[in-house]
Amino acid sequence: MRITFLSTFPPFRGGIAHFNDRFAEELLARGHQVRAITFTRQYPALLFPGRTQKEEGAPIGTPAVEAEPLVDSIGPISWFRTAKRIRRQAPDVVILRYWIGFFAPCYWSIVRLVKRGRRPKVIYLVDNFIPHEQRLGETLLRRLAFRVADGCMVLSSVVEAQVRQAYPALPVTCSPHPIYDRFGAAMDPVQARTELGLPPGARVLLFFGFIRPYKGLDQLLEAFPKIAAADPDVHLVVAGECYHGEAELREQARTSGTADRIHLHLGYIASERIATFFSASEVLVLPYRSATQSGIVQIAHHFELPCIVTDVGGLAEVVIEGRTGHVVPAGNKAALADRVIRFLRERIDMRPGLRDARKRYQWSTFTESFERLVDRVK
Repeated sequence: MRITFLSTFPPFRGGIAHFNDRFAEELLARGHQVRAITFTRQYPALLFPGRTQKEEGAPIGTPAVEAEPLVDSIGPISWFRTAKRIRRQAPDVVILRYWIGFFAPCYWSIVRLVKRGRRPKVIYLVDNFIPHEQRLGETLLRRLAFRVADGCMVLSSVVEAQVRQAYPALPVTCSPHPIYDRFGAAMDPVQARTELGLPPGARVLLFFGFIRPYKGLDQLLEAFPKIAAADPDVHLVVAGECYHGEAELREQARTSGTADRIHLHLGYIASERIATFFSASEVLVLPYRSATQSGIVQIAHHFELPCIVTDVGGLAEVVIEGRTGHVVPAGNKAALADRVIRFLRERIDMRPGLRDARKRYQWSTFTESFERLVDRVK
């Protein structure tokens, strides 16, 4: 197939950009022709609270595709140029990555212009059908975006159900988020802990990723004093960029009574540092209030790190109780603390289950599901 893939790609930062390039690599390996188009401006500064939208650290490896920066998300002139470029490429399939309605006017306009000539199949790869944090006009924007969709690929059964309810006639395929396998090999745990300024024998709980209210970090911080009282060697590492409420987060950690065992790395974690955080840790803890799926869990699977997650969205679909981690009720701080304490006491070796997970969530499986979806689309 000739495929045009329009989304965020490196050097833009974040899990979606990494995912897209890894997916493009697999498509190329299976004999497809892939051309990638990315943004000149992904978000206007007014809507992006982070410090930078591009990776600042050293890249890990060479991108599979060199994405052409054409699309200004708020620049209609660029949409015409992009549509013209796609028509020249004459793809059989156009892939669009959807996670918020902000991109709907851009996507809708480009696809409408492209379909004035050839009529490629338009496949949405959907992270969030309904966003974690509702924004004004989100429903209308989502409807606009999906008016031009010919098929839809989702990463969890929760999102699949949402799409099927809204668009019963739209071909939909669900295939779980594959392993993130581009962040290097695991390090020696003692070396990793030393690099992070932790005691060599620390038992490290890791919270990793962008920090937003729906991710429940405040509840983990509330639960941590009980966990710390049960094990004198336990430390909590928080690694990720905090868009809002950083002062409140720091104050909560400072006044917890366990501040000397809470380590805040509040900034975007560059790709070359990811292995350090995961190698230093004994368990990943994600106390989310809501979720669709989590690429963070698939990083943990790559590093054979067990996960303790809440029973929301697709998290419980990929964490197998007792084999790759544990699932606790969302919003229950006592249950979270008790489960972490039991995990630390039991010291169960979950590496066999985690190695099975690495085999189960392969990129080849995901790409085969995509190919079958394309065949179904008329």
